[in-house]
Amino acid sequence: MPKLPGGPLARRPLHFIWIVDCSSSMHGEKIQELNTAVKEALPYMRQAAAENPNAEVKVRVVKFSTGASWQVANPVPVDKFLWEDLEANGVTDMGKALQIVAEQLDSKIMPQRALPPVLVLLSDGQPTDDVRVGLRDLMAQPWGKKAVRLAIAIGGDAEKSVLQRFIGHPELEPLQANNAESLVRFIKWVSTAVLKAASSPASQTQQGDRSANVPLPPPPEEEDIEEGDVW
Repeated sequence: MPKLPGGPLARRPLHFIWIVDCSSSMHGEKIQELNTAVKEALPYMRQAAAENPNAEVKVRVVKFSTGASWQVANPVPVDKFLWEDLEANGVTDMGKALQIVAEQLDSKIMPQRALPPVLVLLSDGQPTDDVRVGLRDLMAQPWGKKAVRLAIAIGGDAEKSVLQRFIGHPELEPLQANNAESLVRFIKWVSTAVLKAASSPASQTQQGDRSANVPLPPPPEEEDIEEGDVW
């Protein structure tokens, strides 16, 4: 086989960003189970990324409570990414979290040849700041519109209407995690099935339309749970 002119094709970067509620209502079992769930999902996430050699998956983490900040600021290749346990306290400044994500999705920062980023928002409550400003800033960025935006509602008190506005897709709803088992299942799904879809050829054909989300597989169905197991 003759070598391709210029050598092998470079992989296209795919940025995967966790946006995690670390407010005081997440304290205890919720934040502990979230930390555990992501750690357990990481090997599957690495495997999903390895199965598509044309995509270079890079991971970052935003945490928000009283204010918001990058837990992992620089994009880390998924095969080198390690999850650092998050702690919970403070209020729920979700809007600020979306603003700092929007800053990094600026077309001057994001590579032009990148695949649609994947943004996963996890929250168990109601925003305490003006989330409309954060959503406005996020959707003002072409890569914010193009992003695969998913949300996991943790427990029955999560403000699902806000999470739905973040998703911004009529056929996608927030995933409802009512206990540790469902949280693990949904985190594994977004880490693997969604990652595969976002890095697939189907997503690459939509680069001309940055307002479109990539086709996603159906999420896992909610299972019956015992009343005592509900958050």
